[in-house]
Amino acid sequence: MPLHRLRPPRVTSLSAVAAVLVAVLLASATPAHATGRGLVDDYRSAYATPGVAAAVIDGSSVETTVRGRDGDGNAVTTGTPFRIASMSKSMTATAVMLLVDRGRVVLDDPVVTVLPDFRMADPRFTAITVRHLLSHTSGLSASTNNEYVFPPPRDARQAVARLADETLAAGPGSKSVYHNTNFTIAARIVEVVSGEPFDEFLRAELFTPLGMTHTRSTPGCSDRAEGLPSGYEVVLGFAVAVPEMPGTCAGNGGVISTLDDMVRWLRFNQGGPGAGLLSTAALTELHTVQPGAGGYALGWQARPAAAGTPSMIGHGGTLATWTGDMVFSPTTGRAAVVLTNSVGAPGELSANLLAERIGTPTRPMSNPLDTVNAVLLGLTVVLAALLVTAAVRARRWAVRRRPTRRPLLILRLVPLTLATVLGATLPAVLPILLFGATFDVGYWIVFAWLLPLLSLVSCVLGAVALARRLWCLRHAGQVVPASPAAVGPTTA
Repeated sequence: MPLHRLRPPRVTSLSAVAAVLVAVLLASATPAHATGRGLVDDYRSAYATPGVAAAVIDGSSVETTVRGRDGDGNAVTTGTPFRIASMSKSMTATAVMLLVDRGRVVLDDPVVTVLPDFRMADPRFTAITVRHLLSHTSGLSASTNNEYVFPPPRDARQAVARLADETLAAGPGSKSVYHNTNFTIAARIVEVVSGEPFDEFLRAELFTPLGMTHTRSTPGCSDRAEGLPSGYEVVLGFAVAVPEMPGTCAGNGGVISTLDDMVRWLRFNQGGPGAGLLSTAALTELHTVQPGAGGYALGWQARPAAAGTPSMIGHGGTLATWTGDMVFSPTTGRAAVVLTNSVGAPGELSANLLAERIGTPTRPMSNPLDTVNAVLLGLTVVLAALLVTAAVRARRWAVRRRPTRRPLLILRLVPLTLATVLGATLPAVLPILLFGATFDVGYWIVFAWLLPLLSLVSCVLGAVALARRLWCLRHAGQVVPASPAAVGPTTA
Protein backbone atom coordinates (compact mmCIF):
# COMPACT_ATOMS: atom_id res chain seq x y z
CA MET A 1 0.00 0.00 0.00
CA PRO A 2 1.45 3.44 -0.88
CA LEU A 3 2.61 5.29 2.17
CA HIS A 4 0.65 8.43 1.40
CA ARG A 5 -2.54 6.38 1.87
CA LEU A 6 -1.60 5.17 5.31
CA ARG A 7 -3.40 6.66 8.27
CA PRO A 8 -1.00 8.24 10.77
CA PRO A 9 -0.87 6.36 14.07
CA ARG A 10 -2.45 7.94 17.12
CA VAL A 11 -0.02 9.21 19.73
CA THR A 12 -1.22 8.20 23.19
CA SER A 13 0.17 8.21 26.68
CA LEU A 14 0.55 4.45 26.38
CA SER A 15 2.86 4.82 23.38
CA ALA A 16 4.92 7.34 25.32
CA VAL A 17 5.30 4.88 28.20
CA ALA A 18 6.27 2.17 25.71
CA ALA A 19 8.96 4.43 24.26
CA VAL A 20 10.44 4.96 27.72
CA LEU A 21 10.45 1.21 28.39
CA VAL A 22 12.17 0.59 25.05
CA ALA A 23 14.84 3.14 25.90
CA VAL A 24 15.49 1.43 29.24
CA LEU A 25 15.77 -1.98 27.61
CA LEU A 26 18.08 -0.67 24.91
CA ALA A 27 20.27 1.08 27.43
CA SER A 28 20.97 -2.25 29.06
CA ALA A 29 21.59 -4.07 25.78
CA THR A 30 25.26 -3.21 25.47
CA PRO A 31 27.58 -5.25 23.25
CA ALA A 32 29.30 -8.17 24.92
CA HIS A 33 32.45 -10.16 24.16
CA ALA A 34 34.87 -9.65 21.27
CA THR A 35 35.23 -11.50 17.98
CA GLY A 36 36.65 -11.01 14.48
CA ARG A 37 39.95 -9.88 15.97
CA GLY A 38 42.06 -11.32 13.19
CA LEU A 39 39.96 -9.67 10.49
CA VAL A 40 40.09 -6.30 12.23
CA ASP A 41 43.85 -6.61 12.71
CA ASP A 42 44.27 -7.49 9.03
CA TYR A 43 42.23 -4.44 8.07
CA ARG A 44 44.25 -2.12 10.30
CA SER A 45 47.45 -3.52 8.85
CA ALA A 46 46.27 -3.00 5.27
CA TYR A 47 45.00 0.56 5.74
CA ALA A 48 47.19 1.76 8.65
CA THR A 49 43.97 2.59 10.51
CA PRO A 50 44.61 4.03 14.00
CA GLY A 51 41.27 3.06 15.53
CA VAL A 52 38.48 0.59 14.71
CA ALA A 53 35.26 -0.34 16.50
CA ALA A 54 33.30 -3.20 14.94
CA ALA A 55 30.30 -5.32 15.87
CA VAL A 56 28.54 -8.40 14.51
CA ILE A 57 24.87 -8.91 15.37
CA ASP A 58 23.29 -12.35 15.14
CA GLY A 59 19.78 -12.28 16.53
CA SER A 60 20.10 -11.40 20.20
CA SER A 61 23.88 -11.92 20.18
CA VAL A 62 26.20 -8.94 19.78
CA GLU A 63 29.94 -9.48 19.50
CA THR A 64 32.37 -6.59 19.35
CA THR A 65 35.99 -5.89 18.52
CA VAL A 66 37.73 -2.62 19.37
CA ARG A 67 41.28 -1.80 18.40
CA GLY A 68 43.73 1.08 18.46
CA ARG A 69 43.45 4.66 19.68
CA ASP A 70 41.38 7.75 19.11
CA GLY A 71 42.67 11.18 18.10
CA ASP A 72 43.44 12.03 21.74
CA GLY A 73 45.58 8.91 22.15
CA ASN A 74 43.03 7.02 24.26
CA ALA A 75 42.13 3.39 23.67
CA VAL A 76 39.09 2.90 21.44
CA THR A 77 36.07 1.46 23.27
CA THR A 78 32.48 0.66 22.33
CA GLY A 79 31.63 4.11 23.70
CA THR A 80 34.21 6.06 21.65
CA PRO A 81 32.51 8.68 19.44
CA PHE A 82 33.06 8.53 15.67
CA ARG A 83 31.70 10.61 12.83
CA ILE A 84 29.64 8.16 10.79
CA ALA A 85 29.57 10.32 7.61
CA SER A 86 27.03 9.21 4.97
CA MET A 87 25.57 6.51 7.20
CA SER A 88 23.75 9.57 8.58
CA LYS A 89 21.52 9.49 5.49
CA SER A 90 19.63 6.50 6.88
CA MET A 91 18.76 8.60 9.93
CA THR A 92 17.67 11.60 7.87
CA ALA A 93 15.40 9.34 5.82
CA THR A 94 13.95 7.91 9.03
CA ALA A 95 13.34 11.42 10.38
CA VAL A 96 11.36 12.22 7.22
CA MET A 97 9.47 8.93 7.55
CA LEU A 98 8.48 9.84 11.11
CA LEU A 99 6.76 12.90 9.64
CA VAL A 100 5.19 10.73 6.93
CA ASP A 101 3.75 8.44 9.60
CA ARG A 102 2.31 11.49 11.37
CA GLY A 103 0.66 12.76 8.21
CA ARG A 104 2.89 15.84 8.03
CA VAL A 105 4.77 14.87 4.86
CA VAL A 106 3.83 12.84 1.77
CA LEU A 107 6.68 11.12 -0.06
CA ASP A 108 5.30 11.75 -3.54
CA ASP A 109 4.37 15.39 -3.03
CA PRO A 110 6.60 18.03 -4.68
CA VAL A 111 9.23 19.45 -2.33
CA VAL A 112 7.91 22.98 -2.92
CA THR A 113 4.64 22.05 -1.20
CA VAL A 114 6.45 21.52 2.12
CA LEU A 115 9.40 23.84 1.46
CA PRO A 116 8.04 26.99 -0.23
CA ASP A 117 11.43 28.75 -0.14
CA PHE A 118 13.04 26.01 -2.26
CA ARG A 119 14.02 27.56 -5.62
CA MET A 120 16.31 26.66 -8.52
CA ALA A 121 17.24 28.31 -11.80
CA ASP A 122 15.64 25.41 -13.66
CA PRO A 123 11.86 25.14 -14.13
CA ARG A 124 12.03 21.35 -13.69
CA PHE A 125 12.78 21.75 -9.98
CA THR A 126 9.05 22.01 -9.19
CA ALA A 127 8.69 18.31 -10.09
CA ILE A 128 11.19 17.13 -7.47
CA THR A 129 9.42 15.07 -4.80
CA VAL A 130 10.49 14.10 -1.32
CA ARG A 131 10.95 10.52 -2.57
CA HIS A 132 13.31 11.79 -5.29
CA LEU A 133 15.50 13.41 -2.64
CA LEU A 134 15.72 10.32 -0.44
CA SER A 135 16.49 8.04 -3.41
CA HIS A 136 18.99 10.33 -5.22
CA THR A 137 16.76 10.68 -8.29
CA SER A 138 16.06 14.41 -8.05
CA GLY A 139 18.26 15.38 -11.01
CA LEU A 140 20.77 17.18 -8.78
CA SER A 141 24.36 16.37 -9.65
CA ALA A 142 27.90 17.56 -8.98
CA SER A 143 28.12 18.49 -12.67
CA THR A 144 25.72 21.39 -12.10
CA ASN A 145 25.89 21.87 -8.32
CA ASN A 146 29.34 22.02 -6.76
CA GLU A 147 29.11 20.71 -3.20
CA TYR A 148 32.64 21.84 -2.33
CA VAL A 149 32.13 25.59 -2.38
CA PHE A 150 34.28 27.53 0.07
CA PRO A 151 33.37 28.73 2.56
CA PRO A 152 30.66 26.07 2.78
CA PRO A 153 27.06 26.87 3.79
CA ARG A 154 26.79 26.81 7.59
CA ASP A 155 23.52 24.90 7.75
CA ALA A 156 20.69 23.34 5.73
CA ARG A 157 18.88 26.68 5.35
CA GLN A 158 21.90 28.34 3.71
CA ALA A 159 22.58 25.28 1.54
CA VAL A 160 19.03 25.29 0.19
CA ALA A 161 19.12 29.06 -0.42
CA ARG A 162 22.30 28.66 -2.49
CA LEU A 163 20.44 26.38 -4.93
CA ALA A 164 18.50 29.36 -6.29
CA ASP A 165 21.21 29.90 -8.91
CA GLU A 166 21.77 26.22 -9.77
CA THR A 167 20.29 23.94 -12.43
CA LEU A 168 19.49 20.24 -12.72
CA ALA A 169 21.57 17.72 -14.64
CA ALA A 170 18.52 15.58 -15.45
CA GLY A 171 14.77 15.62 -15.11
CA PRO A 172 13.46 14.56 -11.68
CA GLY A 173 12.97 10.81 -11.52
CA SER A 174 14.81 10.14 -14.79
CA LYS A 175 18.29 9.34 -13.50
CA SER A 176 20.02 8.07 -10.37
CA VAL A 177 22.92 10.28 -9.24
CA TYR A 178 24.29 10.11 -5.69
CA HIS A 179 24.40 13.68 -4.44
CA ASN A 180 24.70 14.81 -0.81
CA THR A 181 22.61 17.94 -1.29
CA ASN A 182 19.50 15.78 -1.69
CA PHE A 183 19.67 14.90 2.00
CA THR A 184 20.52 18.44 3.05
CA ILE A 185 17.24 19.53 1.45
CA ALA A 186 15.52 16.67 3.28
CA ALA A 187 16.97 17.93 6.57
CA ARG A 188 15.59 21.37 5.83
CA ILE A 189 12.16 19.84 5.20
CA VAL A 190 12.31 18.27 8.66
CA GLU A 191 13.18 21.64 10.19
CA VAL A 192 10.41 23.55 8.43
CA VAL A 193 7.68 20.95 8.99
CA SER A 194 8.57 20.20 12.62
CA GLY A 195 9.52 23.73 13.60
CA GLU A 196 12.69 22.41 15.27
CA PRO A 197 16.38 22.54 14.32
CA PHE A 198 17.25 19.33 12.50
CA ASP A 199 19.82 18.22 15.07
CA GLU A 200 17.33 18.75 17.91
CA PHE A 201 14.62 16.82 16.05
CA LEU A 202 16.96 13.85 15.60
CA ARG A 203 17.90 13.89 19.27
CA ALA A 204 14.37 14.23 20.66
CA GLU A 205 12.36 12.18 18.17
CA LEU A 206 14.79 9.48 17.11
CA PHE A 207 17.95 9.05 19.16
CA THR A 208 16.48 9.41 22.65
CA PRO A 209 13.50 7.07 22.06
CA LEU A 210 15.93 4.44 20.70
CA GLY A 211 18.29 4.76 23.66
CA MET A 212 21.03 6.25 21.45
CA THR A 213 21.99 8.66 24.20
CA HIS A 214 25.54 9.27 22.95
CA THR A 215 24.53 10.10 19.38
CA ARG A 216 24.16 13.66 18.11
CA SER A 217 24.53 15.63 14.89
CA THR A 218 26.27 18.77 13.64
CA PRO A 219 25.44 20.82 10.52
CA GLY A 220 29.11 21.22 9.55
CA CYS A 221 31.47 18.33 8.85
CA SER A 222 34.22 20.01 10.89
CA ASP A 223 32.08 21.48 13.66
CA ARG A 224 33.49 20.93 17.13
CA ALA A 225 31.56 18.53 19.35
CA GLU A 226 32.16 17.87 23.01
CA GLY A 227 34.08 14.64 23.57
CA LEU A 228 34.81 14.07 19.88
CA PRO A 229 38.55 13.60 19.20
CA SER A 230 40.13 14.32 15.85
CA GLY A 231 40.12 11.77 13.09
CA TYR A 232 43.25 10.85 11.17
CA GLU A 233 44.70 11.28 7.73
CA VAL A 234 46.93 8.46 6.59
CA VAL A 235 49.75 10.17 4.71
CA LEU A 236 51.94 7.74 2.79
CA GLY A 237 51.18 5.02 5.31
CA PHE A 238 51.59 7.21 8.41
CA ALA A 239 48.55 8.24 10.48
CA VAL A 240 48.38 11.89 11.52
CA ALA A 241 45.58 13.31 13.71
CA VAL A 242 44.13 16.33 11.87
CA PRO A 243 40.87 18.33 11.89
CA GLU A 244 38.12 17.21 9.53
CA MET A 245 37.86 19.12 6.26
CA PRO A 246 35.24 21.92 6.30
CA GLY A 247 32.01 21.11 4.51
CA THR A 248 28.22 21.00 4.79
CA CYS A 249 27.11 17.79 6.50
CA ALA A 250 23.58 18.81 7.51
CA GLY A 251 21.37 15.81 6.83
CA ASN A 252 23.92 14.03 4.66
CA GLY A 253 26.81 13.18 6.96
CA GLY A 254 26.81 15.07 10.26
CA VAL A 255 25.92 12.36 12.80
CA ILE A 256 28.38 11.44 15.56
CA SER A 257 27.78 8.08 17.23
CA THR A 258 29.36 5.18 19.10
CA LEU A 259 29.51 1.47 18.43
CA ASP A 260 27.02 0.79 21.23
CA ASP A 261 24.52 3.21 19.71
CA MET A 262 25.05 1.98 16.15
CA VAL A 263 24.20 -1.53 17.33
CA ARG A 264 20.91 -0.10 18.61
CA TRP A 265 20.38 1.61 15.27
CA LEU A 266 20.81 -1.63 13.32
CA ARG A 267 18.54 -3.56 15.69
CA PHE A 268 15.86 -0.93 15.19
CA ASN A 269 16.14 -1.28 11.41
CA GLN A 270 15.96 -5.07 11.74
CA GLY A 271 12.60 -4.73 13.41
CA GLY A 272 14.00 -5.31 16.89
CA PRO A 273 13.82 -3.09 19.98
CA GLY A 274 12.39 0.30 19.17
CA ALA A 275 10.92 -0.70 15.81
CA GLY A 276 7.50 0.47 17.01
CA LEU A 277 8.74 4.03 16.60
CA LEU A 278 7.76 3.67 12.93
CA SER A 279 4.89 1.85 11.29
CA THR A 280 5.82 -1.49 9.71
CA ALA A 281 5.02 -0.08 6.27
CA ALA A 282 7.28 2.94 6.79
CA LEU A 283 10.20 0.82 8.01
CA THR A 284 9.79 -1.53 5.05
CA GLU A 285 9.67 1.40 2.62
CA LEU A 286 12.98 2.71 3.96
CA HIS A 287 14.67 -0.54 2.93
CA THR A 288 12.89 -0.96 -0.42
CA VAL A 289 14.82 -0.13 -3.60
CA GLN A 290 13.09 2.79 -5.29
CA PRO A 291 12.03 3.04 -8.97
CA GLY A 292 14.88 4.16 -11.20
CA ALA A 293 17.23 4.54 -8.23
CA GLY A 294 19.84 1.99 -9.32
CA GLY A 295 19.71 -0.11 -6.17
CA TYR A 296 19.19 2.78 -3.75
CA ALA A 297 16.33 2.65 -1.25
CA LEU A 298 15.58 5.58 1.09
CA GLY A 299 18.84 6.35 2.87
CA TRP A 300 19.94 2.73 2.34
CA GLN A 301 21.53 0.80 -0.52
CA ALA A 302 20.96 -2.78 -1.69
CA ARG A 303 24.18 -4.80 -1.53
CA PRO A 304 24.97 -7.45 -4.16
CA ALA A 305 24.69 -10.88 -2.55
CA ALA A 306 27.08 -13.72 -3.33
CA ALA A 307 25.66 -17.03 -4.50
CA GLY A 308 24.03 -18.89 -1.63
CA THR A 309 24.00 -15.89 0.71
CA PRO A 310 21.00 -13.77 1.76
CA SER A 311 20.36 -10.34 0.28
CA MET A 312 21.82 -7.42 2.19
CA ILE A 313 21.10 -3.75 2.63
CA GLY A 314 23.57 -1.25 4.00
CA HIS A 315 25.31 2.10 3.68
CA GLY A 316 28.86 3.32 3.92
CA GLY A 317 30.25 6.65 5.05
CA THR A 318 33.37 8.57 4.06
CA LEU A 319 34.83 11.88 5.19
CA ALA A 320 38.44 13.04 4.92
CA THR A 321 39.30 11.63 8.37
CA TRP A 322 36.50 9.16 9.15
CA THR A 323 35.02 6.12 7.39
CA GLY A 324 32.45 3.50 8.35
CA ASP A 325 30.04 0.92 7.05
CA MET A 326 26.89 -0.89 8.19
CA VAL A 327 25.04 -3.79 6.59
CA PHE A 328 22.27 -6.16 7.58
CA SER A 329 20.14 -8.96 6.21
CA PRO A 330 16.38 -8.24 6.39
CA THR A 331 15.72 -12.00 6.60
CA THR A 332 18.38 -13.60 8.83
CA GLY A 333 18.82 -11.12 11.68
CA ARG A 334 22.53 -10.82 11.00
CA ALA A 335 24.26 -7.45 10.74
CA ALA A 336 27.66 -5.82 11.00
CA VAL A 337 28.87 -2.28 11.63
CA VAL A 338 32.40 -0.88 11.35
CA LEU A 339 33.54 2.54 12.55
CA THR A 340 37.06 3.85 11.83
CA ASN A 341 38.83 7.15 12.45
CA SER A 342 40.73 7.38 9.14
CA VAL A 343 40.38 6.66 5.44
CA GLY A 344 39.97 3.13 4.15
CA ALA A 345 37.40 0.66 2.83
CA PRO A 346 35.39 -0.46 5.88
CA GLY A 347 32.83 -2.14 3.63
CA GLU A 348 35.41 -4.87 3.02
CA LEU A 349 35.70 -5.48 6.74
CA SER A 350 31.94 -5.55 7.41
CA ALA A 351 31.49 -8.03 4.54
CA ASN A 352 34.24 -10.25 5.94
CA LEU A 353 32.82 -10.12 9.45
CA LEU A 354 29.47 -11.36 8.17
CA ALA A 355 31.13 -13.97 5.95
CA GLU A 356 33.01 -15.32 8.95
CA ARG A 357 29.78 -15.45 10.93
CA ILE A 358 27.89 -17.51 8.32
CA GLY A 359 30.88 -19.68 7.48
CA THR A 360 31.59 -18.52 3.93
CA PRO A 361 35.09 -17.63 2.67
CA THR A 362 36.46 -14.20 3.58
CA ARG A 363 38.42 -12.09 1.15
CA PRO A 364 42.05 -11.11 1.77
CA MET A 365 42.26 -7.44 2.62
CA SER A 366 44.74 -5.29 0.76
CA ASN A 367 44.93 -1.57 0.21
CA PRO A 368 44.52 -0.74 -3.51
CA LEU A 369 46.22 2.59 -2.82
CA ASP A 370 49.48 0.92 -1.73
CA THR A 371 50.92 1.38 -5.23
CA VAL A 372 49.70 4.97 -5.41
CA ASN A 373 51.17 5.66 -1.96
CA ALA A 374 54.47 4.10 -3.00
CA VAL A 375 54.62 6.29 -6.11
CA LEU A 376 53.70 9.41 -4.11
CA LEU A 377 56.28 8.55 -1.46
CA GLY A 378 58.97 8.03 -4.09
CA LEU A 379 58.04 11.29 -5.83
CA THR A 380 58.05 13.16 -2.53
CA VAL A 381 61.43 11.77 -1.45
CA VAL A 382 63.05 12.48 -4.84
CA LEU A 383 61.58 15.97 -4.96
CA ALA A 384 62.69 16.71 -1.41
CA ALA A 385 66.22 15.47 -2.14
CA LEU A 386 66.49 17.61 -5.28
CA LEU A 387 65.18 20.73 -3.55
CA VAL A 388 67.39 20.29 -0.48
CA THR A 389 70.39 19.75 -2.75
CA ALA A 390 69.49 22.88 -4.71
CA ALA A 391 69.32 24.89 -1.48
CA VAL A 392 72.61 23.52 -0.08
CA ARG A 393 74.51 24.08 -3.32
CA ALA A 394 72.97 27.47 -4.03
CA ARG A 395 76.22 29.39 -3.45
CA ARG A 396 78.19 27.14 -5.80
CA TRP A 397 75.39 27.42 -8.35
CA ALA A 398 75.42 31.25 -8.06
CA VAL A 399 79.21 31.49 -8.56
CA ARG A 400 79.06 29.33 -11.68
CA ARG A 401 76.17 31.39 -13.09
CA ARG A 402 77.73 34.82 -12.47
CA PRO A 403 78.60 35.48 -16.10
CA THR A 404 75.27 34.19 -17.42
CA ARG A 405 73.13 36.65 -19.34
CA ARG A 406 69.73 37.60 -17.94
CA PRO A 407 67.47 35.64 -20.36
CA LEU A 408 69.44 32.43 -19.90
CA LEU A 409 69.65 32.95 -16.15
CA ILE A 410 65.88 33.31 -15.94
CA LEU A 411 65.44 30.11 -17.95
CA ARG A 412 67.71 28.26 -15.52
CA LEU A 413 65.46 29.32 -12.66
CA VAL A 414 62.28 28.12 -14.36
CA PRO A 415 62.51 24.42 -13.29
CA LEU A 416 62.95 25.37 -9.66
CA THR A 417 60.12 27.87 -9.91
CA LEU A 418 57.86 25.18 -11.38
CA ALA A 419 58.81 22.79 -8.57
CA THR A 420 57.96 25.52 -6.08
CA VAL A 421 54.47 26.11 -7.42
CA LEU A 422 53.81 22.38 -7.94
CA GLY A 423 52.43 22.07 -4.42
CA ALA A 424 49.92 24.82 -5.09
CA THR A 425 48.96 23.81 -8.63
CA LEU A 426 48.77 20.01 -8.29
CA PRO A 427 45.60 20.04 -6.11
CA ALA A 428 44.01 22.30 -8.73
CA VAL A 429 45.07 20.19 -11.71
CA LEU A 430 44.10 16.77 -10.32
CA PRO A 431 40.31 17.29 -10.27
CA ILE A 432 40.53 18.60 -13.84
CA LEU A 433 42.49 15.55 -14.98
CA LEU A 434 40.49 12.99 -12.99
CA PHE A 435 36.95 14.34 -13.22
CA GLY A 436 37.02 16.86 -16.05
CA ALA A 437 36.06 19.56 -13.56
CA THR A 438 36.84 23.22 -13.99
CA PHE A 439 39.07 25.03 -11.51
CA ASP A 440 37.36 25.69 -8.22
CA VAL A 441 38.74 26.77 -4.85
CA GLY A 442 36.67 24.10 -3.11
CA TYR A 443 38.19 21.30 -5.18
CA TRP A 444 41.66 22.75 -4.55
CA ILE A 445 41.07 22.58 -0.80
CA VAL A 446 39.88 18.96 -1.03
CA PHE A 447 42.95 17.73 -2.89
CA ALA A 448 45.40 19.84 -0.89
CA TRP A 449 43.87 18.26 2.22
CA LEU A 450 44.39 14.77 0.77
CA LEU A 451 47.96 15.39 -0.50
CA PRO A 452 49.44 17.51 2.31
CA LEU A 453 52.99 16.12 2.37
CA LEU A 454 53.68 16.43 -1.35
CA SER A 455 52.15 19.92 -1.42
CA LEU A 456 54.16 21.09 1.59
CA VAL A 457 57.45 19.65 0.31
CA SER A 458 56.96 21.33 -3.06
CA CYS A 459 55.89 24.71 -1.70
CA VAL A 460 58.16 25.04 1.33
CA LEU A 461 61.39 23.41 0.15
CA GLY A 462 60.94 24.85 -3.34
CA ALA A 463 60.51 28.34 -1.99
CA VAL A 464 63.55 27.93 0.29
CA ALA A 465 65.74 26.67 -2.56
CA LEU A 466 64.60 29.42 -4.94
CA ALA A 467 65.07 32.18 -2.35
CA ARG A 468 68.51 30.90 -1.44
CA ARG A 469 69.65 30.85 -5.07
CA LEU A 470 68.44 34.42 -5.60
CA TRP A 471 70.10 35.55 -2.36
CA CYS A 472 73.38 33.87 -3.32
CA LEU A 473 73.28 35.43 -6.79
CA ARG A 474 72.89 38.85 -5.25
CA HIS A 475 75.70 38.38 -2.72
CA ALA A 476 78.02 36.67 -5.15
CA GLY A 477 78.43 39.95 -7.01
CA GLN A 478 76.11 39.00 -9.83
CA VAL A 479 75.74 41.87 -12.26
CA VAL A 480 73.17 41.31 -14.97
CA PRO A 481 74.20 43.09 -18.18
CA ALA A 482 71.63 45.36 -19.78
CA SER A 483 72.60 44.23 -23.28
CA PRO A 484 75.41 42.29 -24.95
CA ALA A 485 76.81 45.52 -26.52
CA ALA A 486 77.14 47.20 -23.14
CA VAL A 487 79.42 44.52 -21.77
CA GLY A 488 81.15 43.07 -24.73
CA PRO A 489 81.90 39.41 -25.35
CA THR A 490 82.31 37.05 -22.44
CA THR A 491 84.30 33.89 -22.08
CA ALA A 492 83.25 30.64 -20.52
